[in-house]
Amino acid sequence: MARPNRNQPAPAAATARIRGRRTALLSGALAAALTTTLLHAPPAAAEPDGLRRGPAECEADPLAPPKREMRAEWIAGVHNIDWPSRQGLAPEQQRAELVGLYDEARANGLNAVFVQIRPTADAFWPSPHEPWSEWLTGHQGRDPGYDPLEFAVEEAHARNLEFHGWFNPYRVAMHDDPGRLVEGHPARRNPDWVFDYNGRLYYDPGIPEVRSFVIEAMMHAVENYDLDGVHFDDYFYPYPSSGAPIPDRDTFERYGGAFDDIGDWRRDNVNRLVREMSAAVHAAKPHARFGISPFGIWRNASSDPDGSDTRGFESYDGIYADSRRWVREGWLDYVNPQVYWEIGLPVADYAVLVPWWERVTAGTGTHLYIGQAAYKVGNDGAWSNPRELARHVEMDRAHPGVHGEVYFSATSLRTNAADAMAILASEHYARPALVPVTPDRGGATPGRPVVVGAESAGGDVRLRVRAGQGMAPAYYAVYAFEGHDGFRPTPCRFEDPRSLVTTVRAARGRETVLTVPGGSGAHTYFVTAVDRLHHESDPSNPRRLP
Repeated sequence: MARPNRNQPAPAAATARIRGRRTALLSGALAAALTTTLLHAPPAAAEPDGLRRGPAECEADPLAPPKREMRAEWIAGVHNIDWPSRQGLAPEQQRAELVGLYDEARANGLNAVFVQIRPTADAFWPSPHEPWSEWLTGHQGRDPGYDPLEFAVEEAHARNLEFHGWFNPYRVAMHDDPGRLVEGHPARRNPDWVFDYNGRLYYDPGIPEVRSFVIEAMMHAVENYDLDGVHFDDYFYPYPSSGAPIPDRDTFERYGGAFDDIGDWRRDNVNRLVREMSAAVHAAKPHARFGISPFGIWRNASSDPDGSDTRGFESYDGIYADSRRWVREGWLDYVNPQVYWEIGLPVADYAVLVPWWERVTAGTGTHLYIGQAAYKVGNDGAWSNPRELARHVEMDRAHPGVHGEVYFSATSLRTNAADAMAILASEHYARPALVPVTPDRGGATPGRPVVVGAESAGGDVRLRVRAGQGMAPAYYAVYAFEGHDGFRPTPCRFEDPRSLVTTVRAARGRETVLTVPGGSGAHTYFVTAVDRLHHESDPSNPRRLP
């Protein structure tokens, strides 16, 4: 991820108003059918005819957090930033490290991980196209002794974390010596595909065969693993260095015939990759979402009237990334701009860029998640305040077009940003959130589940749940309401996430045992079934404990 360095002046005041998430709500008239008899239904009772979703809207509670929100972290492999923490760890050590990161993500209230699985034209899985990654074993091409991607996906899903495979399309090596690449590497077999720039090797985005190859290499993971999303970061053409030109003039002369300007041609090359990868992902896995985390500034208003009121580096001109067009053309399911600056920074004000991106995504169907610079927490200025990230979340929730956050990166959330994350976990992520639904990706609402058994066990609650009719759910959401006698759960109460206590992955069979964190006193529990695209069913029959 790009890490722009900016001076850090004192921030302006953040907006504190909490945005209200509007979702489809349950019908009040039908809620009246939830009677005392229903509340006392026996364990194997048939699905109730009571609570049904309807068109009515509930009044938003300004104190309630959003029920649906992307809450994710990046887990970077390049330079062993996050996982594995160093090269050459034994398989059991690598697995233990990743499980630890996942458990922390879940404890912090996150619901997704963006895991880097192709950092430098290599692979975290047995790829027929590219060698095993050196970041795993310390030796490019060496088998790590297990399938890291298979393990990473399975363990994420076991914790009901969405798994987005993070790919870097064109970066070949963090050095400029092709001879250091493993024998048989595609970059060694095709030296005309590669250029070196600022001490690193890159595939040349202007060569059509290169674009076809990198798509094929990435799609092998998409086609063979159960990914929920496919993610690119901000690296396409390299970031400029000291005015040195990108060495692709010969490529332009060969392939740029329709263009007079090399910049327009480079942007078209990137656009083609984005468009073609989007089509390939959706053809192979219609449920998988494709998203990119571009640099936070597209263009400044001084360069383009459609740009933002900023004065920073422009990705459109500097790295040929026309991120605004990717959104407007509908090529992305989500855009995740790296708005890595504080509130009030004159050249790139967080409070300016978030509403600008909200306007870009408005009416497009592309979700907007904001990339957060957790790695900056503890720096001088605004970042010395551990509440800076919380202020960002509070501001984002005041903008209905913002659907969540992604934090860079996992190690920062347990080190320099640990206090900031603790604030977020206690004040904003104390209750789970469902991932926002992306309507264009399909999916279907599962049938209402049935709670067929319930017991208290060791301070927790265990609910035995049977899947309803229709498609099998991906996971279950559990709601707990205080009280027993006379309890009437109105439809709107299921839209208030403060009653949502956990989400649990569904077992492969028809029944799943859900372990729910225990609470003191009497509670009435309901369960909903959710598909992998996060469409939620009507509530189950209720169960009371103790």
